[in-house]
Amino acid sequence: MENCIFCKIINNEINSIKVYEDVNFIAIEDITPINKGHTLIIPKKHSENILEMDSETSSELTKIIKKIGKSIIKGLGAKGFNTIINTGKEAGQEVFHTHIHIIPRFENDKIEFPKGKETTKEELILTAEKIIKNLD
Repeated sequence: MENCIFCKIINNEINSIKVYEDVNFIAIEDITPINKGHTLIIPKKHSENILEMDSETSSELTKIIKKIGKSIIKGLGAKGFNTIINTGKEAGQEVFHTHIHIIPRFENDKIEFPKGKETTKEELILTAEKIIKNLD
């Protein structure tokens, strides 16, 4: 895509700090990291978000997440990591090229994610029914 910043990074038109590259993916350091080692995994084949990604690429993605995640834990001494995929503007997606955030977690790093909202069993059932009804 012509104006896609990640496509430009993939094509070496914009510099990045790469930590991994193969035929189908690159992984780069996030320039505004939530924590030390915050890495973005980016498929080389452009898709706007994970819902638009082809099946072959999405099945490969789990292998790359595991590879990068294990390397972050071993190399940085992280105790774990969060995997975040923002899909859509309302979900916080800013770059509309599929990418996965791997955020290393360290003991007492004080990073907090929002807590869940309380709900009733009836609301959960109604929500589940709507989801089930629309499964393809």
